[in-house]
Amino acid sequence: MPQLFGKTISRRELASRSGSLSQFAGVRLSTLGDGVERGNRQLEFRTGSGLRFTVLVDRAMDIAECEHNGRAVGWHSPSGFRNPALHEYEGEGGLGWFRSMSGLLITCGLDHVLFMHEDAADHYHYGPREKVSSSLHGRVGTIPARLTGYGEEWQGDECVLWAEGVVQQSTVFGEDLHLIRRIEADVGGNEIRLHDRVINHGFYRTPHMYCYHINVSHPVVAEGSRYIAPVRDVIWAAHEADYQRQNTGYRHIPAPIPNFHEQVWQHDMAPDTGGRVNVAIVNEAMGFGFEVETLKSQFPSMYEWQNLHAGHYAMGIEPATNHVLGKDFARERGELIWLEHGEERRYDSVFRILPDDSAVHDAVRRIEAVCRQPNEDYPKPSGHYPPISIEAEAGA
Repeated sequence: MPQLFGKTISRRELASRSGSLSQFAGVRLSTLGDGVERGNRQLEFRTGSGLRFTVLVDRAMDIAECEHNGRAVGWHSPSGFRNPALHEYEGEGGLGWFRSMSGLLITCGLDHVLFMHEDAADHYHYGPREKVSSSLHGRVGTIPARLTGYGEEWQGDECVLWAEGVVQQSTVFGEDLHLIRRIEADVGGNEIRLHDRVINHGFYRTPHMYCYHINVSHPVVAEGSRYIAPVRDVIWAAHEADYQRQNTGYRHIPAPIPNFHEQVWQHDMAPDTGGRVNVAIVNEAMGFGFEVETLKSQFPSMYEWQNLHAGHYAMGIEPATNHVLGKDFARERGELIWLEHGEERRYDSVFRILPDDSAVHDAVRRIEAVCRQPNEDYPKPSGHYPPISIEAEAGA
């Protein structure tokens, strides 16, 4: 039964106290109406626990706003939640993606992630198309979804708020990949459950790469907050050649720094006995935090993104299908996923609010029980990239 207003309450009791569940919780469809956001459809989820988040239907059903009892969790960048009709995919040499980068979750893929890249297009068997040109983090994040349903679903005295949609990244003489996304949250709960399926709907053998750019904001991110993860090896750091210049290691978060240059790390994470990898950012002084739970078999790699520039100020938790060195590196190692017609990959993740001291303490304890991360702020990157099995979690 839902936990609401400090007590357990049955469906009948809840119904007797209002004419509609929407008084306490629900999912509502609306359309944004001004500025660069104008025209975006969004679904607003309210669980009744203090958790509120919005899903941008017209931007791959990504999660935009996220807050708990008025305390922000999801990042709002200067770019805003821009209507995808304004997006120029090839703009600024492939960096135009940044002009649409905002929100708690930005999905990257479906056939490319990481920096700009050109790839031979012979697998599409069309002479005039010699190359596939990919901009930063791929195309999917600015493609509108076809909304297939949303609402509330009671099972006895338990109620799940849900939404589903299909995002098609498709072209003639090229990829035809479909992302089928379901988002769930329990009435009275503090978790968002994300269930994704990426399916090759076409008949060309097609590469697949996938990453979640999960962007956590102030006040979770604050001076003294910590990055907590079961790091068994620090593999790579983009800034290794000048490792300590900005006086910011991987574990502790400073106050905003003017002119801070982003820092990116790749860590090898130890899964728990159930194959889960849990990563959290915690503000212990405030008793507030945010945790991401993924499956190692689905997302074998994990990046840490530090964007601590004043006016931006965010931390990124980034589970990914491939190592940070990109598509050519994956191909050379036999780790690039190829999908034949009808083949699919599944991704099942949990985003968890840590609303108080007890929840923060429990998350830190659980994660450290799996593997204690390096104590030093600047561990030397090993350069050891563990093999990735491309057979993991494949389906048809």
